[in-house]
Amino acid sequence: LIYQLDHYAPRADTEKTFSFPLDLVLRPHDERVVVAFGQRDGIRVGHAVLAINGAEVNGRFTADGKDVLEFLGNPANYPVSIRFGRHRLSSNEKLMLASMFHSLFAIGSQLSPEVGSSGIEMLETDTFKLHCFQTLTGIKFMVLADPRQTGIDALLRKIYEIYSDFALKNPFYSLEMPIRCELFDQNLKLALEVAEKAGPFGPGS
Repeated sequence: LIYQLDHYAPRADTEKTFSFPLDLVLRPHDERVVVAFGQRDGIRVGHAVLAINGAEVNGRFTADGKDVLEFLGNPANYPVSIRFGRHRLSSNEKLMLASMFHSLFAIGSQLSPEVGSSGIEMLETDTFKLHCFQTLTGIKFMVLADPRQTGIDALLRKIYEIYSDFALKNPFYSLEMPIRCELFDQNLKLALEVAEKAGPFGPGS
C-alpha cells in the first residue's frame, strides 16, 4: 500500500448519557470495545466505544489508562456519557486489508477458467462497490464507491494518468515507496471532485 486517501468518510457518531446499568451489551473485539447487542438511538451492533465523558478512548482503555469494560461496570462512574461510532482504521489495518485484497486478486486470477485472466475487477455489496484496475507493471488502483456511482472506470484511468504524471515523473520518487507529493494529492482530489459532481446517478467523467 503506497498511497491511501479517505476522500469521503461520513461519520455516524452518536453520544448519549447512560445511567447504571448500561442497557447495551459490550464486548472486546480487535483491541477495541464494540456493541454486541442492543441497538438504540443510532447506536448499532458493531459500533465501537470512541469516547467516554468527552475523552477519546485508546482501544480498550480510557484516556487515563483504565479498562473500558471495568470502568463501565462500576456503578460509581455513572451517569456516564459515551460516544459510539465506526472505528477509524489505523495505518496498519489499512495495510493489512490491502494485502488481503492483493492475495484475493492473485487467487482470482489463478482460479479463473479464462487463460490470462486480469483478476478481480469489481466486488459488489449492497452498500459499496470496490473497483480495481491493474496496470501492465502490476500496480493496482482501487476505488471504494457508492454502488450507484457511475464513471468509476474512467476515474481509475484518470488516477493512473495522475500517477504517471506526478509520481513516476518525479525525480525524488522511488518505485514501490509511499507517495508523498503535493501535486499528486492536489490533482487526485480534483479528479475525485469532478467525478462526484456527476452525482451518483450521473454519466460520470
